[in-house]
Amino acid sequence: MTLELDAIDRRILAELQIDATLSAEQLSQRVGLSRNACWRRVRMLEESGVIAGRVALLDPEKLGYGLSVFMLIRTSSHEPHWLETFRGAVTSLPEITGIYRMSGDLDYVLRARVADMKAYDRLYQRLIAKVPLSDCSASFVMEEIRETTALPVQQR
Repeated sequence: MTLELDAIDRRILAELQIDATLSAEQLSQRVGLSRNACWRRVRMLEESGVIAGRVALLDPEKLGYGLSVFMLIRTSSHEPHWLETFRGAVTSLPEITGIYRMSGDLDYVLRARVADMKAYDRLYQRLIAKVPLSDCSASFVMEEIRETTALPVQQR
């Protein structure tokens, strides 16, 4: 279910996506509301689940995770037990930052952050030791042209 948001709600969301550390006073000034009215809207957006959480975005390069890789997975097994094992395996590996079940030729796409090719190989070895896969290939990101966590919150 999509929550009906007005223009002020959308401005609040846009501002918080840029900087979630804004004080209620700063946010209210940016969106043109009183501090209390702004705070009530933020609380409503949190309680309704539109704001799912507030996090700090880290620089992967500065933390030694400069290589971004997409792991392309095919499996010949689609039984519930295999799926449970697979979910447990991929969610237990902290380098894997995204897990997607796909339609089409691929079964799953995983996104991972590692230091280098050797670190990728160690991740791959740990993964295949935990769960049988029919095929796992990888594509390495050469240049990140755009990556954002921000969703488009402008009026549709």
